[in-house]
Formats: sequence, structure tokens, C-alpha cells
Amino acid sequence: MHNALSHVIHQTERIIIGKPQQIRLAITCLLARGHLLIEDLPGVGKTTLAHVLARTLGLHFQRVQFTSDLLPADILGSSVYLREKGEFRFLPGPIFTQMLLADEVNRATPKSQSALLEAMEEHQVTLEGVSRPLPQPFFVIATQNPTYQIGTFPLPESQLDRFLLRIQMGYPDPQAERGLLAGINRHELVKQLTPQITQQELAALQTEVQQVHVSPALLDYVQAILQHSRESSRYVHGLSPRAGISLVAAARAWALLHGRRAVLPEDVQAVVPGVVSHRLQAVGQNQAPQRLADELLAAVAIP
Repeated sequence: MHNALSHVIHQTERIIIGKPQQIRLAITCLLARGHLLIEDLPGVGKTTLAHVLARTLGLHFQRVQFTSDLLPADILGSSVYLREKGEFRFLPGPIFTQMLLADEVNRATPKSQSALLEAMEEHQVTLEGVSRPLPQPFFVIATQNPTYQIGTFPLPESQLDRFLLRIQMGYPDPQAERGLLAGINRHELVKQLTPQITQQELAALQTEVQQVHVSPALLDYVQAILQHSRESSRYVHGLSPRAGISLVAAARAWALLHGRRAVLPEDVQAVVPGVVSHRLQAVGQNQAPQRLADELLAAVAIP
């Protein structure tokens, strides 16, 4: 593993205790130039993970608290008239940053949620006929409360599909929770963090991810997974081509994170739950995302 990535993981694990898989998947998502959706109950560390990653990676960070009265202009920005100059000037919104935390994204209305669509897909914002590029890297971490909670608006499929990976934090194990209860306040620890990687190193690693080798047999495996999801009567609809592209990109980043220059089947299996959990839905019942992913992998033979 790259030394800088080792330092990033080590520092993050000092604050986010007992969640090595979630931390590695979040870093995988950034290396693959994707966006991350974290869904779980309030208070399990979703927002803290975003703050820790921003400080550890040395990225410019903005946080938007999504609420029912949030407007698209509150995210994207707007033009204001300067009377003394007799002209309009565009004031960029918080989306013009390197890492955006869209906190409790499903508490905003679909109109405000849609303000993220172009930015997440095109890495630009178009307002008043002018397209403005976003800083690089541009990484959205959105947190989402369970949809059964009061005051939530479910994310539409088109919005969900913009997220490369979806993870859940879960409750900590007893030992990790004891450390949280007995230790220093996490917010105080976050303030003490320092960048462990330069932006040049991060950009180089993102480029390196695209050079990780993917064999024809591995692509056969990915296509078999996609085809099974489309042909099986278990799912409401199958995985899209974009899901397949996301699966390959995430597997490449996971392989690089673990020091490999070629993707193995186990790299694909490691990222399948995060890639498909927000894209697949079982027919007639609400099944746990992990179980859906396990069933999908069990049904497709490894080449």
C-alpha cells in the first residue's frame, strides 16, 4: 500500500474506532472519483467520518445541512446586483469546494436534492446559461437517515445512481464503544488532525487507479453479475451499465488500496455490497442490502 494511504487510514482509524471496512470503502470511493452515500441512524459517526476524511486528506471542506426549506440556490449560489458597479456578480454556493458534506440529504425536498445531480455527474454547475467548473477533486459525501423516520423524502433512483458506493456505519462493538465513552470528545480530536497526503499525491493515485489491470476474465465475471441481476425474477430491475462501470472502478481502487496492480475476483466481491445495495431492490419484500449482495454473488460463478 502507498505510504500516504497507510497514514490516511491510520489517522482515520484513531478517530473512527472499530470501522476499518467502512473507512477503506470511503477512501476507495474517493480514489475511484466517485461519491459516497452513508445511510444509518443519527449519532453513529456519519458526519464525523466526513470531517475526519476532509482534515486527513487536506481537502477544502463545506457542509450543508439539508432541511425541508433548503433551496437550490442555498447549495449552488446565486447572482446579486451590485448597485455601485451597476452589474450582477455571481456568489458561489458551498458546492464550490473539494469535499461537500450533504448532511441528512433526504430531509430536503426533491427539488433541492436535484441541485446535486449535474455537479455529481459533470463536475460543473450551470446557472443562468453559464457552466462553472468545480474544484478538483470534487467528492460528495451524503448522509441519509432511514426513510421510515419522520420528515424524510426518499432519494429518487436517478439521484441514488449518482453515488458510486453506499455504506452503513452500524453500531460499534462493545470494545470500540467503551473507547468512545472513556476517551476524549471526538470533535476535539478532529480539530487536532493534520493532512497525511498532498493533493498532488491524491491526484496521482486517482490516475493510477485507472491503470490497474482488469483482465478479460474479470470483465466476464462483472458482466455475469450484471446479467444475472437483469434476468433474475428476484429483483425489481437489473443493474444498469453505469452500475457495471462503477463496479469496475471501485474494484480497481480497492485493489490499488491493497497494493495490487491487477483486479482479482475478491476485489470485485469486496465492493459489490457497496455498489449494488442502493441500486437493487427485491421483489415484494424489503430485504437487507447485505443479504441481496450475498445472494447475487452466490448465484454467479467465479471464472
